[in-house]
Amino acid sequence: MTIKHPYQTQPDKAFWKKIVGNHDPLDIAEWYSPKYPINNSPIATAGSCFAQHIGKKLKAKGFNFIDMEPAPGPLDEESYHDFGYHMYSARYGNIYSSRQLVQLLERALGKFVPADKYWLKDDGFVDPFRPTIEPEPYLSQQELNAHQDHHLACVRALFKKTTLFIFTLGLTEAWASKEDGAVFPVAPGVAGGVYTPEKYELINLSYIDVIKDLEKFMKLARQLNRKMRFMFTVSPVPLMATATTEQVIVASQYSKAVLRAAAGHLAHKYALVDYFPSYEIISSHVMRSQFYNADMRTVSQAGVNHVMAQFFSAHTPPAQRPAVANKKRRPPHTTLPTTDVHCDEELLSVFGAQP
Repeated sequence: MTIKHPYQTQPDKAFWKKIVGNHDPLDIAEWYSPKYPINNSPIATAGSCFAQHIGKKLKAKGFNFIDMEPAPGPLDEESYHDFGYHMYSARYGNIYSSRQLVQLLERALGKFVPADKYWLKDDGFVDPFRPTIEPEPYLSQQELNAHQDHHLACVRALFKKTTLFIFTLGLTEAWASKEDGAVFPVAPGVAGGVYTPEKYELINLSYIDVIKDLEKFMKLARQLNRKMRFMFTVSPVPLMATATTEQVIVASQYSKAVLRAAAGHLAHKYALVDYFPSYEIISSHVMRSQFYNADMRTVSQAGVNHVMAQFFSAHTPPAQRPAVANKKRRPPHTTLPTTDVHCDEELLSVFGAQP
């Protein structure tokens, strides 16, 4: 066959009329073509609050999901999320930005020791890098330090064990210390600490910033574990609030565009990086906003299920292992509804001007 132009040999999924056309949005297929199989990989997850859905579904489907910081036996299952357990593969809470991610690993490896050791809240102390990980402040700095040291040891162990790290990028806006550049999940003063413009500043990461952060993170992670591979995805959840001068929808679009472009660049550049389009599956206009709740921000249960159905159509879940009879063993944490997620960013909703 004589090839007259480069589109002549493209598959159907490359053509709008063939893959979208008059199809029902739920029938649009071939969103994702994986780079590598993951069935036997020890998998860890982290990211913005939408990433909590991914970990829960992986566990429920029998993948080799890692939890290096599980809940202690005396804690009842209904309280897991209140104390930051079983949200991700360690008790780091939500990691919204690429800068927060790379600094977490640097802190775990002893390569970065931030100046902010604690934030005061009420009559106690909170971890500046996990200010909502406990429902109440720690009673002393010593108690905080003990919890933090244990957590960072779990993070080190996690990166030595996992061979697939799935990270959901959420935001480009972040609050940082002017002294050492330490980045926090929420602004000082929201969940502890005191905001002063002399000490803290807003940063809004650029495309180049995100790429540099993630490349630095991957280099550090692979120094611990040469088998490590990465999968990036972008949260379809818009910003709850912006600290820029832009309108919140415009600010959200900037943030998502930067994150999507950076993740795509890394997936094209590196064979060990894959990209999963959860952002596109939920937020593309062809989906007609059907997967957003009434607030047009949070993703519905149906949306979560549809996203993960696309994932599992590409990565077939492994056969379920027979349960091991052991009365003392805590059952896998899969009973909470997938819509039950913990988002630090939700705290910002109370600060809008009142009518």
